[in-house]
Amino acid sequence: MPRIHSPPAPITKRNIHLNEKTEPFAVNGSAIPQVPFDLGESYAGSLPVDEGRNLWYWYVPTSNEKASDEIVIWLNGGPGCSSLDGFFHENGPVTWMPGTYAPVRNTYSWSNLTNVVWVEQPIGTGFSTGTVTATSEEDVASQFILWWKNFVDTFDLHDRKVYITGESYAGMYVPYIADAMIRRNDTRYMDVSGIMIYDPSIGDDQILEQVPTLAFTEYHSSLFPFTTSQRAQINEMSATCGYDDYMKVGLQFPPKGPLPPAPGVGAFGGPRLGCDIFDTVIAMVTQLNPCFDIYQVGQLCPLLWDTEGFPYSTMYLPEGYKEPYFNQTSVKQALHAPEDVEWKICADGNVFRGFDQSPPSAINGGPLMRVVEKTNNVIVGHGILDMVLLSNGSLLALQNLTWNGKQGFQAPPNNPFYVPKHEDPSQASWAGDGIYGSWGTERGMTFVTIEMAGHMVPQYQPSAGYRTFELLLGRIANLSEVSPFSTQAGIGQPSVAVAIGGNKGTSYMGVEM
Repeated sequence: MPRIHSPPAPITKRNIHLNEKTEPFAVNGSAIPQVPFDLGESYAGSLPVDEGRNLWYWYVPTSNEKASDEIVIWLNGGPGCSSLDGFFHENGPVTWMPGTYAPVRNTYSWSNLTNVVWVEQPIGTGFSTGTVTATSEEDVASQFILWWKNFVDTFDLHDRKVYITGESYAGMYVPYIADAMIRRNDTRYMDVSGIMIYDPSIGDDQILEQVPTLAFTEYHSSLFPFTTSQRAQINEMSATCGYDDYMKVGLQFPPKGPLPPAPGVGAFGGPRLGCDIFDTVIAMVTQLNPCFDIYQVGQLCPLLWDTEGFPYSTMYLPEGYKEPYFNQTSVKQALHAPEDVEWKICADGNVFRGFDQSPPSAINGGPLMRVVEKTNNVIVGHGILDMVLLSNGSLLALQNLTWNGKQGFQAPPNNPFYVPKHEDPSQASWAGDGIYGSWGTERGMTFVTIEMAGHMVPQYQPSAGYRTFELLLGRIANLSEVSPFSTQAGIGQPSVAVAIGGNKGTSYMGVEM
């Protein structure tokens, strides 16, 4: 058990999980450094995977009565990036956004809807400690499940529906962990009821990045104001390397059959000479915009300082922050984190021995297919402004995947994604409403694009992320539903005709549907 550094919160009706077993993990919500409000009930600390290895977590239970039989896991990606990024930047009860003065309450905390635990994993990520032994996603899943059973036992969370969510490289973690849990056939601990992955790594990098690059720059042409000669260069690369033809074949609805192997591949698996259009474009745009942010391509100078050190790491921390917020001793003490661990938002070392040897999650017969066929509740969301992984790449991967008897989406996923009108209690966490993108659901799989969002959807468009989360939990029927947030039931909405009208998604990054 970790040493208690700050007094636990008193046992009250709000503290639904506080007892002798959980008390060592209780976080004093009014004593978190620099957070100017009481966070309420939460628990943080390390629990064992096995002897000498631990995963660190931060758990926030909810008072929402609809959540009495469920628990949600959030995982960031990397591999090796901390889920405290999700907690503090995206969907936790407190957010400290890059460039802002102080942390604020998050109107769109997912803990408003249900019980959520943010977990730093695999071993070697954030505050999670021990010898790195994983060589594959199967190893990661096995280690996570050992930890998960300890967590469920600690907080008496047995016989609950389990939802697993995450982003980026969690496109590997989440399907593999969910699939491993399902195959354990142990619903007392692991009743997996759905997964959601944002901007996920689910396929070959050539498909996710290189193939869709030209269409991405054309769709966002005002953010990529290239010269005529630069434009001619990347057009030539995309055509001669086979990327244009692959896009035309791959984004047909329904698919005409299995897609061919990725084009433009070199001897060692990356792009062959003259076909690295992705890095070519980044070099060109960075010359024009030295503050170019691959995570959200609309970012302009100046750089936004970030107390977590993301994404510029130690290159640009704010004045007075010689180290990231979560590496400060007072913060570690408040959160029962190991004080001898140097916390970084993404690990310096590899969290795999060598490299991850597992195939992409969205291959036929693989874990993503098995999870959707078991749960019929899989959501793949993608921010339109993300260039780490491109939305057309995710869609291409899904169009080559067979699930529940058919390959890909049979019709374009271009239904209008409606985010309801709502009340924002504070300007500090304003978010918009209206049509936010396009979606489609077929045979248990939902694909949704989110306008004005970058790689981290709940960070850039928190109300849109909140709505997709409601869909995962079954609080709404679909993403075109014109109804208030389930946590703001009294807020009036326009008529369906006004809210939706004739709106449809017209394209995916320049590919007409």
